[in-house]
Amino acid sequence: MMKSVTVLSLIFLFVITICVNYTSASQYSLSNEEEHAGAGSQSLAQEPHVGKVAETMNSGGYTYILLQTKAKMFWVAIPEGKVTVGQEIVLAPGFEMIDFQSKSLNRTFETIIFSEGLISQGGSAAGQHGSAHGNADTQKNTLGSKGAEPAPKANIKTEKAAGENAYTVAELFGKRTELDNKDIILRGEVVKVTAQIMNKNWLHIQDGTGDPQTGTNDIVVTTMDLPSVGDIVTVKGVLFSDKDFGSGYRYDAIVEFGQVSK
Repeated sequence: MMKSVTVLSLIFLFVITICVNYTSASQYSLSNEEEHAGAGSQSLAQEPHVGKVAETMNSGGYTYILLQTKAKMFWVAIPEGKVTVGQEIVLAPGFEMIDFQSKSLNRTFETIIFSEGLISQGGSAAGQHGSAHGNADTQKNTLGSKGAEPAPKANIKTEKAAGENAYTVAELFGKRTELDNKDIILRGEVVKVTAQIMNKNWLHIQDGTGDPQTGTNDIVVTTMDLPSVGDIVTVKGVLFSDKDFGSGYRYDAIVEFGQVSK
């Protein structure tokens, strides 16, 4: 009798263990499905976009273009510039964002492509101030990002952050090889903010050092924090040298995983 009870008890415990493990696994899978279902997705377009401007508007530092191609009509955003309805254009490839909300337009786009800009006859993408890569004479010497950079802001002069791993913008570019994948501290002024691209915020930081002609006066920081343009901030992050996101978005120096404080 005792032997039968022992066997039954072992069988009962075995069944209970299987049920608990199965329930835990089911809850984990369901949680992941809910997380992905609620997140906006993105993909990288590989080919340029050729078409005619059907509608356009400027807002929040971007030019929004409803592009009519031979196959379909869709929205594209580029660094703010000037295009006209009816103009035939070629746009650089970019990231497609799903359910993107533009706060400045108070509008949600079901799908929109963030492109580096118009492609000129020479084959380079141009933003508000001409080619995003610089002209033929300056392109070879450009050290900053190869995306569209904000113009250098006058009268910026911020004190260097304190600490052994504190650097100015110019020093980060100058020492980018030896500082690759290392923790750094930077203090400067936020001159441009682009929110929620590739699930993070992109800041342009200037501190008055560096050369605007080579782009070493402006460094990009990616972060989950969202300061405002004009804020003087201290950034703790990791410097990466020669970071290439594809589609022309290459940075000779960029600070990732930034923790931003005022």
